[in-house]
Amino acid sequence: MFKKLAAEALGISDIGVIVGPADYSKVDADDYLFSEDGEQIFFLIKSKKDEYCFTNLALIHVDGDSAVSSKRSIKRYDYASHRISGVSIETAGTLDMDIELKFNLDNTLFSIDVKKTFIEQLKDIYKALISIGKQQQRDAVSRDNALRALDATASVHKLNIAPGAGSLVSQYSELLAALNTAMLDTHTKRDFSDVFTKYIHS
Repeated sequence: MFKKLAAEALGISDIGVIVGPADYSKVDADDYLFSEDGEQIFFLIKSKKDEYCFTNLALIHVDGDSAVSSKRSIKRYDYASHRISGVSIETAGTLDMDIELKFNLDNTLFSIDVKKTFIEQLKDIYKALISIGKQQQRDAVSRDNALRALDATASVHKLNIAPGAGSLVSQYSELLAALNTAMLDTHTKRDFSDVFTKYIHS
């Protein structure tokens, strides 16, 4: 308990370490994986307060109140619905104990302090996050283009539907809704196993 209090007082309880694959089963985040859907951990940063678990599907943040409290809240950010941007690393100065990984998930800013001895591993996640952000941008452009094409097609066909067509109009609207959903699914990448495998070196 004294060590935890000292760490909190000195402000070092927020400095994390990189957890290796052999110890993934020992962290809290492991309990919140959707392993039934093929979710797996590729990178994990752990401090006395928090865990930042990067899986192939999402970032799972085990958010702690303090180093001396066991209370945690679990926050999940799926890559399919949360855009990564603003990825950066702030390297350590001569007297600094830590380096800092920063990125945004939509409007949520993450600033994670990590012991500077883990700089090489942090470079790996930096590359992976930048690559995921680029893929998300490509997906967004593809979705916008597909939806514009769908809207244009819908406008043409609406002109050819006679007034009072009744059920035909209803069926057509349902078809457009289904196509819209299909377009979004087609142009939204959800599993980034390939990106993490490319850049993360265990």
